[in-house]
Amino acid sequence: MTDGQWVSLFSGGKDSSWALYRALEDGLDVSRLVTVHPTGDSYMYHVPATDLAALAAESVGIPLVDVEPGDFEASADSASGPQGDAELAPLEAALAALADDLDGGLAGVTAGAVESEYQTSRIEAMADRLGCEVYAPLWQRDPRSLAEAMLEAGFEITLVQVAAYGLDESWLGRTLDRDALADLEALNDEYGVHVLGEGGEFETLVTDGPHMDRAIELDYEPVWAGDRGHLEITDARLAD
Repeated sequence: MTDGQWVSLFSGGKDSSWALYRALEDGLDVSRLVTVHPTGDSYMYHVPATDLAALAAESVGIPLVDVEPGDFEASADSASGPQGDAELAPLEAALAALADDLDGGLAGVTAGAVESEYQTSRIEAMADRLGCEVYAPLWQRDPRSLAEAMLEAGFEITLVQVAAYGLDESWLGRTLDRDALADLEALNDEYGVHVLGEGGEFETLVTDGPHMDRAIELDYEPVWAGDRGHLEITDARLAD
């Protein structure tokens, strides 16, 4: 591995949290977490509840850097156009600035991509420009095996947003446990729902895990819009 320190691209969701956890388990010197806060739909980033990343970072015990890229409007043709590159620009600038503060410079970034070539190709290109590595332990792994590994490690995962046919209001706030995984596999067979919610079919928050000192406790109200919904977080805190 390259000399220097690592930065974890971190939303507080299961995928980025698993990438961070695996990096720590593999002995990478992760000295910063970086959270991007898109204010609109995004092809690059986990969108809902990113403000809770600060609580997660406090529990993990690694300083968090917030990046505010502004509002990126999604459109039918922007998925294959420059939006991802435009969204990357503030992150890349933040990482370049951060490299000057890291002992030995920026060794690399961790990423939670599973199957998205769109995300991964842009992150790899950014890393090439920054002269650093990418650590992506979820990349092209079997989704069910990944989910099982997260649960086996002790991750507690809450669904905070759903937007896929077959996922109704009852999934909002549901814990992603083995019963939920079995239900997701059935929905995958029937409707094609991805077991890990790849592509924004559902979004999650890791409320506890072996890399966290204290669990995150949530108060919330479900907001349902007929075919999709999210949790409106009314209070969040670290457990005593």
